[in-house]
Amino acid sequence: MANVLVTGGAGFIGAHVSQALLREGHGVWVLDDLSGGFKENVPSKASFIKNSILDHRLLKDLFEKHSFQYVFHLAAYAAEGLSHFIKRFNYENNLIGSVNLINLSVLHKVKCFVFTSSIAVYGKNQVPMREDLVPQPEDPYGIAKYAVEQDLKVSHEMFGLNYIIFRPHNVYGEKQNIGDKYRNVVGIFMNQIMQGLPMTIFGDGTQKRAFSYIDDVAPIIARSINESKAYNQVFNIGADEPYTVNYLAKEIAKVFNVEPRITHLEQRNEVQEAYSDHEKVRVMLGAKPKVTLEMGLKKMSDWAKQHGARKSRDYKNIEISVKLPSSWKLA
Repeated sequence: MANVLVTGGAGFIGAHVSQALLREGHGVWVLDDLSGGFKENVPSKASFIKNSILDHRLLKDLFEKHSFQYVFHLAAYAAEGLSHFIKRFNYENNLIGSVNLINLSVLHKVKCFVFTSSIAVYGKNQVPMREDLVPQPEDPYGIAKYAVEQDLKVSHEMFGLNYIIFRPHNVYGEKQNIGDKYRNVVGIFMNQIMQGLPMTIFGDGTQKRAFSYIDDVAPIIARSINESKAYNQVFNIGADEPYTVNYLAKEIAKVFNVEPRITHLEQRNEVQEAYSDHEKVRVMLGAKPKVTLEMGLKKMSDWAKQHGARKSRDYKNIEISVKLPSSWKLA
């Protein structure tokens, strides 16, 4: 089969995509700097390189040595809310690093570049968000993701580089970094419960999101390169049914057999309702979520209980502290 590079393959979604690619028979090379992922997440049959997508010289050597036919780019610092306060870091890692990979993919005639974007590109658009809406990102994370989408589009038009863009949302499941207090609310809640802490919610908890179980997302991303009709297309992918964050907290407490203890923090700047339409990915790639929220939370909670709580680490290189939520400020 093909030689495939997966960036961010020690991270949550990347690890599952890597495993799915191995099941498809591909040779997989995982590149990850372990800033948010864990080496134990990397499938044993994948080749692992610990480094950053900002290391252009290393990337050049990798492309020359392994002649990758496909690139799956999942490496990113995906703390959407925090991105307002770490603009330089956000754009260096989520935009410049992506351009490094796109340049090399053009030069080495990669057959298809698969990019995991985000529904953060939509901003405060109407819901459910559809691929034909004009993106209006509300934060630097969404801006960086949309800029990469645009660069892939012009790289295809100029150089013939094929791409597939996925916009997943609120994905959760086994191997997630539950110790990251800045992102992934399902993991945050589970980690807080296992530490005997109340679950913390920004604002009144009426924000709506559709929470997507990893097994309904990663295999579709991995198999997409087999469908030429998916090339140069953008797909929303994830769960259809939105729930409030308050409801999510109560459901997570239920799978841990505890009474829900919730502390409401000050409202932060975020989109109130964010969930998307999936008709396109359903028709073109046969994607249909099979795991209900109740089933997915049970699966992830079983894994989390087995692995235990993780200590949350502070992000120490805040660039702008104005309006930084108090719960994110360093002690």
